[in-house]
Amino acid sequence: MDIVSDIVANGHVLVLHGDFDVRSTWAVRDAIYECIDLLDDDVVIDMTDVSTIDATALRLLAVATRHAWLAGHHLTVRNPGPAVRRMAHGRTGVAHAIEVERVAATA
Repeated sequence: MDIVSDIVANGHVLVLHGDFDVRSTWAVRDAIYECIDLLDDDVVIDMTDVSTIDATALRLLAVATRHAWLAGHHLTVRNPGPAVRRMAHGRTGVAHAIEVERVAATA
């Protein structure tokens, strides 16, 4: 199991790699809040390379989404994989509190 050990900040985009769970929530939380508090832009969490997520990490995203909204910004999750989507829509019930980036359909 590879916990999120690599958080790459590219402007307003935070790119996470590995398993996003209780062991990595403080590091991810600090990175998200730093972006929200220091940038005058919306924040995107790129989860393309996140293979699993737990309820604690999903709750963190929900709370950070609210924090961003209160600060006048949006926090959006980009490319959550099937396991992440299942967990968000399953037992945790936080899918409604997390904004997922919409991708335009191609013809």
